[in-house]
Amino acid sequence: MTNALWFLLVGGLLLARGLTASILKRLPVTPAIIYLAVGLLVGPTVLNVFHFNPLKESALLEVLTEVAVLISLFSAGIKMPVPVSFARWRAPILLATVSMAVSVGLVAAFAWYLLGLPLGAGILLGAILAPTDPVLATDVQIRHPGDRDQLRFTLTCEAGMNDGSAFPFVMLGLGLLGLHELGDSGLQWVLVDVLWATLAGIAIGVVSGAALGHLGWKLRSVPNEHTLMDDFLGLGLIGVVYGLSVLVGAWGFLAVFFAAVALRQTELKLASAGQDSADRPQADRLKLEAENACPDNEPPPTVSGGSLVFKEHLERLSELMLVLLIGGTLFLDSWSWRAVGLALFLFMVARPVSVLASLLLTRTSWPMRGMVGWFGVRGIGSLYYLMYAIQHGLPEDLALELIQLTLIAVSLSILVHGTSVKPLMSRFWRDRKRQSAP
Repeated sequence: MTNALWFLLVGGLLLARGLTASILKRLPVTPAIIYLAVGLLVGPTVLNVFHFNPLKESALLEVLTEVAVLISLFSAGIKMPVPVSFARWRAPILLATVSMAVSVGLVAAFAWYLLGLPLGAGILLGAILAPTDPVLATDVQIRHPGDRDQLRFTLTCEAGMNDGSAFPFVMLGLGLLGLHELGDSGLQWVLVDVLWATLAGIAIGVVSGAALGHLGWKLRSVPNEHTLMDDFLGLGLIGVVYGLSVLVGAWGFLAVFFAAVALRQTELKLASAGQDSADRPQADRLKLEAENACPDNEPPPTVSGGSLVFKEHLERLSELMLVLLIGGTLFLDSWSWRAVGLALFLFMVARPVSVLASLLLTRTSWPMRGMVGWFGVRGIGSLYYLMYAIQHGLPEDLALELIQLTLIAVSLSILVHGTSVKPLMSRFWRDRKRQSAP
């Protein structure tokens, strides 16, 4: 495909998406399904006018998916409701840790016993496929900062954290394949890849987000009404936090998510405090926005709120581009029984079992457990981990097999979860409203 045809295709999709936004909301499918269908149409599956080779372009795809995930994690962190409480965060934390470990173990066992992959490759595949996606799962995630739906909060918060909690398992898989140092009896992996990288990432994110929140609030409170460029500040915070995390060996995905959470929490706590009368009008507006926000409200005068709309636009653009590329990688013979069987095992067994195991001792209702167990959307995060592994020396034959398995799992997730999200979510809310009615 020439550059002119590529621009024509992407530009046409953007125009169609912009002109049919209200129509797509009423359709029983998600925009990602349409992007995937277009990619399959122009790719090797049908017309074969475009083919994207993820093995040869793994370095480029790693950067693209990395940026997409970072922007999505920041957007998810900003939408976290205030205040943070352990009672509310308990379920997402269990999903990002216990459910993650169980899911990796189940996929690794399936890959080892039924697919004949080495143990290290099985664990790596489990780590690639275990994280739920913050990019493609917008229909089941928090829609705006004032959204207090517990189901959407749980899925959003889990996606924000498990893109970082999967990294230790990626490194474990690479270590068992001889591509990463684990230390004697795995001690280095436990101390560095699990404990240090996780705790340091969270600490960097919290400190950086809180610091920017205080600085932005102070500058806006000066008598001359100092103007801030919230979009640049949001992107700058992502870049600084992620870069610093990589330099010290911390998990940058966790750091960016918690930086956004800390930024939002700090700004709204400062708003509610309203320490002097000059700040009171702004504090009242922000407090009202935090409690009763809706998608159509005017963005509040905060770094977090002011940068959210721009990040969501970037998120939609990255979704279009990357899902289109996924469709352009697949051949008809990519849909092997091995790949389809793994995807079905992931959706029907690994995800539900891991969710039930993690939420067993919580008070989460059974209908919500069922919904969380089903909507474990796989997507751009899985592609990033796959490209990350390839860039760290994954053998070509193994890389090709993992590419096929991962791309089919992601494609089926887009199709299966994308067609079921609207009817299932509507039924869930309808049943809950009926139960809460007097």
